[in-house]
Amino acid sequence: MMLPALIATDVDGTLLDDEEHVTPRTRAAVGAAVAAGTRFILATGRPPRWIAPVVDGLGFAPMAVCANGAVLYDAANDRIVSARTLSPDQLAELAELATRLIPFAGLAVERVGRTAHDAATPQFVSSPGYEHAWLNPDNTEVSLADLLGAPAVKLLIRKSGATSAAMQEVLAPHVGLVGDLTYSTNNGLIEVVPLGISKASGVAEVAEPWGITAEDVVAFGDMPNDVPMLRWAGLGVAMGNAHPEAIAAADEVTAPNTDDGLARVLERWWL
Repeated sequence: MMLPALIATDVDGTLLDDEEHVTPRTRAAVGAAVAAGTRFILATGRPPRWIAPVVDGLGFAPMAVCANGAVLYDAANDRIVSARTLSPDQLAELAELATRLIPFAGLAVERVGRTAHDAATPQFVSSPGYEHAWLNPDNTEVSLADLLGAPAVKLLIRKSGATSAAMQEVLAPHVGLVGDLTYSTNNGLIEVVPLGISKASGVAEVAEPWGITAEDVVAFGDMPNDVPMLRWAGLGVAMGNAHPEAIAAADEVTAPNTDDGLARVLERWWL
């Protein structure tokens, strides 16, 4: 493609190495692109409160599409720009489907306030017995009624010992009329966001005021939650460590995240 006007990248397994660091080579390549005037944004399943370490690694604070497209976060000013939410009625319908179709599944939701660490808003809220797929010190445990009683940007459906792929296969035929589901780990965790929301929709929303369209975007990703963005972008690049669905959706495959795959692509234009 011609010189990209916008770089949009996933974070975990893509921008970051397996130690969750931005390597010097990747930082230099991103920095060169930004110095030349190219826009750079994050597109991640992470909530805004988990963006600060990425900002530290990059050395600057880009706009971030968080929660798989449901939240736009201005990291430079610690401000939630917009949040698309599932209503309490939608959450209740999804919860009924999830617990009926996947017995013993645990439920949790992500909420956002005005800033990444808005103390007035408990942001990760789980029902009793929810087993986390990764370390999460932010959890607030509440009753199921309280869990479903307020809008949320994301519903998480978790079953320890299951695979996310198998859970998606069971849920997809039933959940698709209420929300869009995906996953960013195959460790028994499904994430549901409002209908029509994805990393692609979030990146497009950020890009539109800049006059940037899909054909001017290079996007990087590694998991099924990156698939819509990889398909939408003018150049979709899957990492060498990517899930088969991400590889199938991409225009090309680069080196793994452990071998500066993102930097290797950017260095074509900014060396």
